Amino acid sequence: MSTPSATSTHSVATHSAATHPAIARIRNGGAAVLPSLLLCDFRNLEREIGKLEAAGVAALHLDVMDGVFVPNFTYGLPIVAAIRQLTRLPIDAHLMIADPAKYARAFVEAGADIVTFHAEAASDPLPILAEIHAAGAAAGIALNPGTPVSAVAGCLSECDIAVVMSVEAGFGGQSFRPEVLSKLAELRRLAGDSLLLEIDGGVNARTIAECVAAGAEALVVGSAIFGQSDYAAAISGLNQLIAAGETAALAGKNAQEAR
Repeated sequence: MSTPSATSTHSVATHSAATHPAIARIRNGGAAVLPSLLLCDFRNLEREIGKLEAAGVAALHLDVMDGVFVPNFTYGLPIVAAIRQLTRLPIDAHLMIADPAKYARAFVEAGADIVTFHAEAASDPLPILAEIHAAGAAAGIALNPGTPVSAVAGCLSECDIAVVMSVEAGFGGQSFRPEVLSKLAELRRLAGDSLLLEIDGGVNARTIAECVAAGAEALVVGSAIFGQSDYAAAISGLNQLIAAGETAALAGKNAQEAR
């Protein structure tokens, strides 16, 4: 049995307007770096998570791939449960799987605080979102670069989070696609301020500030952290770039309001 995190509220039966504690924790203090554990050293998982906690990260991101919806295969429920035993940080599970309806609740029960799945894998996202909420987690939808925001407009009122993919899910070696950044403003316009906007794919020191300036609040980062010898220094540097992006976003908002 997994140990509930400090941010879990697994007794929630239905979705409400109240902010889920995991979402609130990520939002606390502005835009946040979410390390993607895909590239961490799994031989020393406890040490890796300890280093990320010491660096002050707000949450951990898990890329779950099934080898069907995407060509790669990563990890599943046992790894989520093991990570839950090692940390009280929120776990953000991004399901890149072909049948999210079958497994979404199981990921919550394993310890995930946030579960997102792909619009491209769900003909009707609403029952899956309801199932995740009923299990007590925050729920959301992810969009590949080629999927328009209009494809999920009907379910955004039931989402706590939307993930904009800036690369195609599940494929390595791709370049960041800046054209997807316009989706962030479109999602904000449709869903309002309650929806957490996350961006995933190719986020690094070169791209993170423009992601924040475009409206991203949660930034999934892999090699820009785990490819560095000093995680804390890498995260600190990214946070400085986030601050620059937030300044640019505020300046843009003020300029627009002044027109």
